[in-house]
Amino acid sequence: MPRFVIFGAGAIGGVVGAQLARAERDVVLIARGKHAGAMQTDGLKLQHGEQTDVFFPTVVTSVNDIGWREDDVVLLTVKSQDTLDAVSGLALAAPPSIAVVCAQNGVDNERVVLRLFANTYGAVVMMPAGHLSPGVVQAHSWPVPGLIDVGRYPSGHDDTAAAIVATLNAVGFNCVVRDDVMRWKYTKLLMNLANAVIALCGFGGEAAADLRRAARDEGTAVLRAAGIDYASEEEDRERRADIMTLVPIEGKTRTGGSTWQSLARGTGTIETNWLNGEIVALGRRHGVPTPVNEVLQRTTNQAARDGLPPESLDPSNILAML
Repeated sequence: MPRFVIFGAGAIGGVVGAQLARAERDVVLIARGKHAGAMQTDGLKLQHGEQTDVFFPTVVTSVNDIGWREDDVVLLTVKSQDTLDAVSGLALAAPPSIAVVCAQNGVDNERVVLRLFANTYGAVVMMPAGHLSPGVVQAHSWPVPGLIDVGRYPSGHDDTAAAIVATLNAVGFNCVVRDDVMRWKYTKLLMNLANAVIALCGFGGEAAADLRRAARDEGTAVLRAAGIDYASEEEDRERRADIMTLVPIEGKTRTGGSTWQSLARGTGTIETNWLNGEIVALGRRHGVPTPVNEVLQRTTNQAARDGLPPESLDPSNILAML
């Protein structure tokens, strides 16, 4: 089986890396800063339920620290705003034959990667994972941490996609090969439009629910105007079924997704330009107004720049901006 290189060992990458390490698969994690240092010194800690497992996979801080192989599989799990820098460096260090799997939110990463790597794959990730502290990742669903469906970009499948899916299934995930992987990634994009609302305002309240619904309605209208197909809500429910089981970690339920966690960690950047901003861009191209997604995009970017903690804003004030 090919070696997995996890590029971006945060919430998603860290959980996948931990499960590969648990199964003693060949895996290398690329991380940075305090998170990389903590894993190199004390191991990668995976929390699930009341349990913490510790693994010691190879952890490096640069693509130049890896002795690359022709058949390596890179699981790209950096945030979308970091994709161009990540793959630009990767293209200088790794052979062009490697497979690069975009296990990220958004629908633009694959297009960026394809400029540099012929073997580009999309992955639809449904995984309630967390990363708030250096060296620690959390799997909020257990015993199945998540769903990861893989297909070639822009469409189709091959032996590499099948091998990736087989390996991930073997280490505890629920995965299928998708010939139409981008169709499913657009469905995930519609879901991710709520990330900004949850990060800014939290889950509760009628005003927050109105914002989430309005953002998705705009997204649906834009995709239809653009002639972009996406999996229906019924298909999505059928795919998820009852596969994942949310389990509190140390008595606490998951508070928010990737955008919420970016504000919580004070990273200063956020992925909203590739989520709500994708709908804004498509709306402008196809003449569909997207005022809700525009406001959410601007407001989350400002919150990240200002270092605001998550759930700092009243959803009624955001609605008043429209």
